Amino acid sequence: MQEATHWAQQGMDLASSFPGFLGSGWVRATADSLSWHMLYRFANSELLDAWEGSAERAHWLIDGHDLILDARVEKRTGIEGWFDAPVSDDDDADAAPSFQPPRWKQAVSIGLGFLPSNLAFTLLATWLIPGWHDVEMLPKILVTTLVMAPAMTFLVMPWVTRMLRPWLNRRKPTGT
Repeated sequence: MQEATHWAQQGMDLASSFPGFLGSGWVRATADSLSWHMLYRFANSELLDAWEGSAERAHWLIDGHDLILDARVEKRTGIEGWFDAPVSDDDDADAAPSFQPPRWKQAVSIGLGFLPSNLAFTLLATWLIPGWHDVEMLPKILVTTLVMAPAMTFLVMPWVTRMLRPWLNRRKPTGT
């Protein structure tokens, strides 16, 4: 295990030397899990592609080929990861997560994030942009969408789903 830990740390150190690197980690789904997952975060997909295609990373992966039993790559860019349940060691690595909240809970979560965010944006736009009331509806909706979509994706929904995670993951009791 110590050799694997050292190898993983080398990968994180290496990734941190690349432009756009925002962070990394080595995680597992549960405390007793034997499966570990390496996470890397980069500022954008082009910078991530540069890391993934680098000769340095290729050499690092070759150095660890005896330490890796299976490799799977997932890229998350926004909404698709908001409601994913953690994958356990017993789950098929290529299968979808075993549990996702019902769609109604997803809709409630999105609404709880969107309503106050949209209200705040509308109030700020009305206050800060002269003549905002007189702007035609289509341009107003376009500007709102261009501001709200990234705000929801990168700020609001990750926070909302983190706060609501116990409720989102609560399952109906099974009959006895």
